[in-house]
Amino acid sequence: MASDDIPFDRALDARPDWPTRLSPLVRRLIANNGGPFTFTGTCTYLVGARDVTVIDPGPADPQHQAAILSAVAPGHVARILVTHSHKDHAPGAATLQAATGAPVLGCAPYGRRSAFGAVSTDASHDAAYRPDTALADGDAVEGSDHRLVALATPGHTANHLAFALDGEAGLFSGDHVMAWSTTVVAPPDGSMRDYMASLDKLQARADAVYWPGHGGPVTNPARFVRALAIHRRQRENAILARIQGGDGNVAAIVAAIYAGLPPALKGAAGLSVLAHLIDLAERDLVVIEGEPGPAATFRPR
Repeated sequence: MASDDIPFDRALDARPDWPTRLSPLVRRLIANNGGPFTFTGTCTYLVGARDVTVIDPGPADPQHQAAILSAVAPGHVARILVTHSHKDHAPGAATLQAATGAPVLGCAPYGRRSAFGAVSTDASHDAAYRPDTALADGDAVEGSDHRLVALATPGHTANHLAFALDGEAGLFSGDHVMAWSTTVVAPPDGSMRDYMASLDKLQARADAVYWPGHGGPVTNPARFVRALAIHRRQRENAILARIQGGDGNVAAIVAAIYAGLPPALKGAAGLSVLAHLIDLAERDLVVIEGEPGPAATFRPR
């Protein structure tokens, strides 16, 4: 899903399940679940020195959960935060809570009704995830030496949150913004309209660094988010041009504008194209014939 106009950084070289100090308040462990959509693995963050906040405890992997418990002194896991309920981020919350008694806070449980009325049953979400407290935009979580503020950033998922770290001008951006790749936006849970609005929301901030759900830090967030937004608008224009030129389905558009894309990523590309098409339809620029999905036919308004 790469684009030459975005300053990606894929230089991360980190040992799985080994704590790495990133700032005075932040350490990172990377789960051993690397792949085409997770890069080197899910990043779990440990925030604070005494009463530690664990952000995104990751998959249901006993080795990763053991690494978290090994990195934090016994009894010092004070709370568990979750950015979104995908299975590479959320299932570890239940395991870690069982081991520590710490409350689970963060995104709401999964469940989205799309603009077209369909209820999403996305198998990539952890259906068992149930936070003790679902956080809303602006809610704060306080430790003895740190304060985190939830930012609603829907788009990648409807329930996605980021967490701003006061005092260090850092943002835990989850899967909304990542240094190594663009973000998959998969309808009906993912929404391109929401995703773009969330990018606009982040552009209005002055964060110095993002700590994402996969890969290394985004060290120039203002430049990077601006490049992401420009890239998405260019992609939208290319998709609309293909529709106006006679391409009437997702497969034809993917073949035309993602030439040379590895086969393993074509499905994700198709979902992002579909997200753009649904957004264009919601804005009355494209007509969808049939159920709004990969098999639908699209034509210009």
